[in-house]
Amino acid sequence: MKKIAIISDIHGNKTALEAVLKDIRLRKIDRIFCLGDLIGKGPQGSACIELIQQNCEQVVRGNWDVFIQSPTDNDFLQWFKDRLTAKDYQYLGSLPFHIDLELNEQLIRFFHASPRSEFERILPNHPLEKRLSMFENTAVTNSSHYKKHPDIVFYGDIHTTFLHTYKQGILCNVGSVGNSLDLTSASYAILDGTQSNNAIQFIRVAYDREAELMIAKELGMPQLDQYYNEIMFANYRNV
Repeated sequence: MKKIAIISDIHGNKTALEAVLKDIRLRKIDRIFCLGDLIGKGPQGSACIELIQQNCEQVVRGNWDVFIQSPTDNDFLQWFKDRLTAKDYQYLGSLPFHIDLELNEQLIRFFHASPRSEFERILPNHPLEKRLSMFENTAVTNSSHYKKHPDIVFYGDIHTTFLHTYKQGILCNVGSVGNSLDLTSASYAILDGTQSNNAIQFIRVAYDREAELMIAKELGMPQLDQYYNEIMFANYRNV
């Protein structure tokens, strides 16, 4: 029970999510944490929410999970909003900002983007000071009064895996299940606390990307060409 699979940024890609969940089961890992962005970009947000609820022990909210709850005059966003149920919205609105976990005497913190906001983007090439700010105790993580800072921080948001080790601790991005922008295979990480020292392993899972794109086409999802470029070539639409 000391192994935890950490997934993030599903983005309505049910094809990729099912492949990742199957891989996790084959590895006999029972605990799954999800770091947000369950919906958007891909066509099956509601189905992904259901799978996350069925399989994940803890889930935090991402930026898409937040702003999809607000009214919009954007036709692209409205397409995704129209495909969520009242229960989906209720679930997204119930998600916490972060998770804190003690494992092998280390404090491990999980959130979507930064310890300050779901919308603050921290990249691996940002100045060191900005990357180290990921270890801050903040009001939104209910940790301003903590004397101890996290030893390991896991996050998602940028759809690119990386792991940096600093004097302050380990900063790890688990990449994206449904919209990976480094390799085109789905990405997740395993936190292994079975030994005295916590270990981190990155996992890549191939899935049927052509089938996922066909589902999006059949459902009439807008901006299909941009989704195609992200899924097939890991080319971010907003570059």
